[in-house]
Amino acid sequence: MRHCGTQLLETDRLLLRRFETCDAEAMYRNWASDSDVTKYLTWPAHASIDVSKAVLENWISCYSKDNFYQWAIVPKEHGRDPIGSIAAVHMNDDIDMIHIGYCLGKAWWHQGIMSEALKAVMDFFFDKVGANRIESRHDLGNPHSGMVMKKCGMKYEGTLRSSDRNNQGICDASWYALLRSER
Repeated sequence: MRHCGTQLLETDRLLLRRFETCDAEAMYRNWASDSDVTKYLTWPAHASIDVSKAVLENWISCYSKDNFYQWAIVPKEHGRDPIGSIAAVHMNDDIDMIHIGYCLGKAWWHQGIMSEALKAVMDFFFDKVGANRIESRHDLGNPHSGMVMKKCGMKYEGTLRSSDRNNQGICDASWYALLRSER
């Protein structure tokens, strides 16, 4: 793949940009401290804004790497405050594969925002980075995440029983993917 790092992406309603240190308060308030948002994720809700600050410091330090991809999701009409994040959480350069993870503040659920963000990121990875396979997974208890994947053209590949762990414990994981040739 031709890694180029986290680039500014724009859709009709969204800016997908790099996180900044000043995003800590919005991150904490809008999604990271909400146990409903993190219920099916692999990291716990942030107990304080200091946790959000530490996470952002780590991400910001990684932006110098050309194979690091972590975006703040910012609605254009919302000013500069992010309402969620989307990232490449795993990559395999041997097979040109990128695994995407995402989360969004509860106030913005069911508005098509995550589908719009995921589609933009998938297009970026196929067109700019040269990915051949983009994949993602979700806990069966979180079917709306799977609906986002389907809406973006990903195909259901199967459910692996007791194959993952999140804030609910050991869980089944439904896997979706799209190949460049299927676009």
